[in-house]
Amino acid sequence: MVLPSGFTVPPLPALAVLLAGVAAVAFALARVRPPFTDRTVLAFAPWMALGSAAYVCHQLALLPSIAMPFASAPAVYGSTFVVAVAVWLGARRTAAPKRVLAGIGLLALSAPVALALHYGMSEGTLSPLWPLLALLVACILGVVCWIGLRRVRTADARVVDGAGALVIFGHALDAATTAVGVDVLGFGEQTPLSRLIMEFAAGLPTAPVLGVGWLFVVVKLVVAVAVVLLLADYVREAPTEGFLLLALVAAVGLGPGAHNLLLFAVAAA
Repeated sequence: MVLPSGFTVPPLPALAVLLAGVAAVAFALARVRPPFTDRTVLAFAPWMALGSAAYVCHQLALLPSIAMPFASAPAVYGSTFVVAVAVWLGARRTAAPKRVLAGIGLLALSAPVALALHYGMSEGTLSPLWPLLALLVACILGVVCWIGLRRVRTADARVVDGAGALVIFGHALDAATTAVGVDVLGFGEQTPLSRLIMEFAAGLPTAPVLGVGWLFVVVKLVVAVAVVLLLADYVREAPTEGFLLLALVAAVGLGPGAHNLLLFAVAAA
């Protein structure tokens, strides 16, 4: 398996509600078939982080008992999907659907973030320095990779546009926060595949100086750039499906990265 540990199945009543919600929004999407562009991917970015922030609150037991099953992993991804798609479909009735989708996502994201930060302050565990440094490194790495991609594969970069940039930043954030968490803050890596990469790095001569996270950073960035390039042709042929795949790839990086960023800032290892 390559899934992180800690995944649990919610109680049957909550699972039934969640599956019904997923089925309902999936049916609505199939009927409406709204266009999905690079700007739509960017508008969903706050929602990608929302699920991770809610999961942090679940880990810290900060949510009401009725909400806890819906914020566990992997149920939180289904819960976020249901709410985000419902908001998206409703936002399409407005004059600026993408702005409405992004704006509501940012407002929704602020709630679990504020709750987690309040926990960190009240418990005396708030320590944002290293997470913020990881965010800075992720921004730098993301910008460098994106600029390099635009210069080397200009046509492909133009096709994927902002969605491609979000993919690279999301995976840079996941990589940088994971490296900081493992090498500096003493957190363990839960994903078996990532753990294997770090165990390999631990056996290299560079381990005493560079730690074990650097190789994970390199692998993540190389894979992210490669996936963006591979999907560029698909976006040309089928834009809606191509950008949908880019959104999924972005979520796989941005979600864990946002989770690490918030958890490391408010909870000591």
